[in-house]
Amino acid sequence: MFQPPKPPLVERIRACRICAERFAATATHHAPRPVVWFRPGARVLIAGQAPGIRVHDTGKPFNDRSGVRLREWLGMTDAEFYDIDRVAIVPMAFCFPGYNDKSSDLPPPPVCAGTWHRDVMAELTDLRLIVAIGSYAQRWHLDARGSLTETVSNWRDHAPRIFPLPHPSWRNTAWLKKNPWFETDLLPVLRSRVREVLDERDHRA
Repeated sequence: MFQPPKPPLVERIRACRICAERFAATATHHAPRPVVWFRPGARVLIAGQAPGIRVHDTGKPFNDRSGVRLREWLGMTDAEFYDIDRVAIVPMAFCFPGYNDKSSDLPPPPVCAGTWHRDVMAELTDLRLIVAIGSYAQRWHLDARGSLTETVSNWRDHAPRIFPLPHPSWRNTAWLKKNPWFETDLLPVLRSRVREVLDERDHRA
């Protein structure tokens, strides 16, 4: 029997409504809006947690204060960061998970990564650098089981291919002050690696 071809993966993810009932039951009562930002051929993967409310509203990943800080950490301009031919932005959940009754962010639903992540990674065969942001991404990409601080402090074990980072949320400012090695030791190496990968891609173009 003839089987029509599947739509491209990006289109299937954008059409996903697996979590519709889950999101409707949150304090925000919102509908799914998968924010999809990747294309085969990308050399850098930004592996985050899940979109926040502003990203949900705009449809553009890291289009918030956290994104400004993240781009500073990476040493990337906005144009470089949003160059979808070079940079893939793939969180552990493509949709904003919503708030609980205390107005705190809910965690990314595991069903999202379980449904889509392996297919996405199978398309991203040219990756040279993975930036794993937060414990959810670190568990998936590094099988990290310790604390976030432990994982990030052991960043040399995974470089130069994978760099674990805390979330760039301004709520983590106290963590950054408590762990000054992050900015003095890790970030210069990460920025150098980002530049190396981006320049390599430019030379091959």
